[in-house]
Amino acid sequence: MVFDFKREKKYYATKVTPSIIEIPMMKFLSIDGKGDPNSSPTYLNAVRALYSVSYGIRMTHKSILEYVVPPLEGYWTTSDDFRGNGLPDKSKFEWTMMIRQPDFVTGDIVQNTLETVQKKHAEIDYENLKFIQYEEGLVAQILHIGAYDNEAVSIQALNHFIKESGYEPDFSSQRRHHEIYIGDPRRVPPKKLKTILRHPVKKEK
Repeated sequence: MVFDFKREKKYYATKVTPSIIEIPMMKFLSIDGKGDPNSSPTYLNAVRALYSVSYGIRMTHKSILEYVVPPLEGYWTTSDDFRGNGLPDKSKFEWTMMIRQPDFVTGDIVQNTLETVQKKHAEIDYENLKFIQYEEGLVAQILHIGAYDNEAVSIQALNHFIKESGYEPDFSSQRRHHEIYIGDPRRVPPKKLKTILRHPVKKEK
């Protein structure tokens, strides 16, 4: 059976009811950037680079594990850290786009795959691609259904849930607003898109 990370329902929520969970150490390919994802060539290049290497790893190592490439994820930073209930100015975004990797993936596997895909996709800039391990820790999460521009409603619900549950936001340079894109905007109409939203939290003092 082909393994699909999205079957880990604890980490890839399928319900709109918010929850508090602990996210353990995971492996990722990642690229940092700035600007509006809707108009930034840097953002488009980052997504293409992440997917090309992720699919390259999967195709080369099917004998170890047959799996579905995990969904794209994004960590987003703005001046207000999403503490409000509206959406911030997208042109001021600082972002890290990521794709999770299976546990068997090593730095050598990433480097070997990168050398191969660079030859096939010379038009893509891979210079800023990194292979990292990251432990997200304690977070509150909610499933948003609908267009990305309508996320403010779910963010408001998530912020209310955090406060009512005895927690408070714990934003920092390492702990940021997090989105996991379960739906593919190229194939799914905006009103049916599914996006997991996460905010870092800690127990209220």
